[in-house]
Parts: sequence; C-alpha cells; structure tokens
Amino acid sequence: MRFARTTTGLLIALFSAALPSTSAAPPSASAQSANATPQACGTPLTAAEIDRIASLSDLSTLPATSPLERLEDEVARHEEITEILVRQRDWRGLFSIGLDAVERAAVMPMQRDPESFGDRDWGHAISSDLLRRYLVNLHAEFTGAPVDPHWAPYFTMSRQCEASPAEVAMAGYNAHLTVDLAYAVAAAGTEQSDVPDYYRIVDAIALEADTIVEGTRNVYGADLGPLWSFYALGEGLDRLAGEGVASETLLRAADSGYNTVTLAHGFALQDSRTAPAAQTSIAMLHRAVDGAIGVLSDLGGL
Repeated sequence: MRFARTTTGLLIALFSAALPSTSAAPPSASAQSANATPQACGTPLTAAEIDRIASLSDLSTLPATSPLERLEDEVARHEEITEILVRQRDWRGLFSIGLDAVERAAVMPMQRDPESFGDRDWGHAISSDLLRRYLVNLHAEFTGAPVDPHWAPYFTMSRQCEASPAEVAMAGYNAHLTVDLAYAVAAAGTEQSDVPDYYRIVDAIALEADTIVEGTRNVYGADLGPLWSFYALGEGLDRLAGEGVASETLLRAADSGYNTVTLAHGFALQDSRTAPAAQTSIAMLHRAVDGAIGVLSDLGGL
C-alpha cells in the first residue's frame, strides 16, 4: 500500500543523535562483550558480532572531517549494524531496518545534492545530530551502559519475545521522532528560514513510508501498517477513548500534524523561557504515544 504524502510525514527517520562522550577511552572488545546486555529475541549474536556493533556505534572513534563526511561515516556504520541485526533477526533491528532504508532512499540523496537545502550546514547538522542520538543509545545497549529513558522501552521490549514486534518497532519510532527529533531541531540551531527545508526533508521521507512497512514485514513478519496509520495520521484515536489514553496531548498532536508539533518543540527548546515547558510536553507526548500504541496493539491494531 502506498501511503499518502501528508504534512504529518512522521517518517523523518533521517535525523538521530546525541553528542558522544570523549572523556574516556573506549572499552576493549573483550570488556564490551562482558558488559553487554542480555540477548534480544532472534538468533543470539556472537561475541564477535556484539563487539563489532559496540565498535561501530562508538562515535568517539570517528575522524575529524567535514559535516557531510561525518554524516556519511555515521550512515555507513549504521548500515553495517543493521546488516548484523537483520541477518540474525535480532529484534533490536526492528527500528534500524526502517531507519537504514530511509537514510539510503531519501536522506542521503538529498544530503549529497548541493541544491537540496537553502543552508547545507543546517541540513547536515540536523541529520547527523539525530542519527548520533540513536547510535549513542545503541552503543550503551551493546556495552551494558544505561540508555536514555525514552529509549529504554524499545530495548526492554526487544527481549520480551511474547510482545508484538510491530509494537516494539513503534516504540523505537516514538523515541526517535517524538523526543530525539525535537532535540535535534534545537541542537541544529533551526531558524525560521530553515522551515522550508525541514518540510522538504519530511516530504521526501514520507514517500518512503511503504518501504519501512514492507521491509519490516518481509524481514520480521511485523505489520506496521495499522499502527503507523495511527501514529502518522491519527487514525483510530476514537478506539482509545474508553481506554483512558486518548489524552489532550495526543489529540493535539494528531490534529496539528506530528511534524509541526515536533518542530514547535524544537523551537521552544532553544529559548530558556519556553524550554522547561517544552521538555515537559515532549515527555508527556512520548508517554501518551507509547501507551496508545500498546493499547492499540492489545486490541489487534486498527
């Protein structure tokens, strides 16, 4: 099924990131294996595979290069990580498979085109910052360090094999698009002049929605279609009214368009006067969406 182009365009998987720590030397491969968290659902990874993912996600080892070259390196590392996870059907790849698909099909072609953005530095910065946030949390997951609170549900559920894999995947998209993207908008110093480029990226990625849905279904047997329709388009909110999770925050996001809400959060985070309220709103929306996705999954989707 081909998804319509909408201003919600939730598939902004082109961004992800957090600044890596360089205060200490990375642990050795053997130390990484010893500290790694328990295996996820799927075929158990070997110690060598765990070490390789831990090494690839260690962004302190990236060379000092131009913003575009750094982004290229980050994307290449994530692509190799995805190949390992997908090969073993490791459930921690349920989000990676979609992110990798849109990076290759939508994000990087735009990033490599000098005519794509009014401000190329901004374009490179927001994509790199968003991707780094996920890679930093992957590194924590595969070295036994604490992950960010909004990523904890995704990694925890990846070890609950009785759970719906579609729900696990959507927990990853919720962390990525509700929380990380808003902070990436702020970290990139987004200004009003960047708004057309923001929506240009959103539109390009929205065209790849079916790629995410089909790829996840073909590899993991998980159908994201119904849950994605709820997340991106707000469909099915009426089914939540009797479950106590159709909150004002969730209704507002669905009505306004998720991309627009995330952009507004990013702007608000840049102003010390509005940042605290924005942080609270982001956390509330993340919890509301997680709860709604869980209920819809229990109800059999849409």
